Amino acid sequence: MRGAFGYQSFSHVSFGRVGTYRPPGRLYSMGRGGRRVVASRGYGGGYGGGISCVPYAREATGMAISGNGRDWWHNASGLYDRSHRPEPGSVMAMPGTGAMRMGHVAVVERVIGAREIEIHHANWGGPGIARGTVMRGVNVVDVSAANDWSAVRIQTGHSDTTFGRVYPVYGFIHNRPDRTGGTMLAGSGRRPVDIAEGGTSVSLGDLRATEVAQGGWTVVRR
Repeated sequence: MRGAFGYQSFSHVSFGRVGTYRPPGRLYSMGRGGRRVVASRGYGGGYGGGISCVPYAREATGMAISGNGRDWWHNASGLYDRSHRPEPGSVMAMPGTGAMRMGHVAVVERVIGAREIEIHHANWGGPGIARGTVMRGVNVVDVSAANDWSAVRIQTGHSDTTFGRVYPVYGFIHNRPDRTGGTMLAGSGRRPVDIAEGGTSVSLGDLRATEVAQGGWTVVRR
């Protein structure tokens, strides 16, 4: 059962190792390095019975937000609390860009540090990862110039040391009431930006090395 706000009750799901919960109707297999790959089934979305990011985020968090991933940030106004800091269970909302027109949403699994988190999400393809698949324990690094999570790199495929291109982020939606009535962040919503950034992958070591701010976004010197 889910309350109006707060985390979803997981009484109807089973748990794997290290507290990994298993939503019903999933096939589980182990990826490289012990990462758990969840192959979804029984869902629509045109990905061979897989699931897209929006219905997965709704199921995982219990948040009732309408629209595509790019719409969640603005549609959450007046309903759910929003901020620019990740918390476990919050939803990372990403705008539409040229490479990702519908935007994307992902659920924060844990906060590793000020600029690094782990997420679980669906329908994010990569090397060895089919569209419609659910992935858990995916690393995300904040590469914004202002250290405000406005730009991130997301782990690609099964490798937890290789990250893809830079993507813009609106912020994080929290499963609790919007105490501001939707006014607190009225002027701070980030517009969709297609980041023209050379290269498609970078190592975690490079991300933790010297970063150079360019045009309001942080590009890692490689």
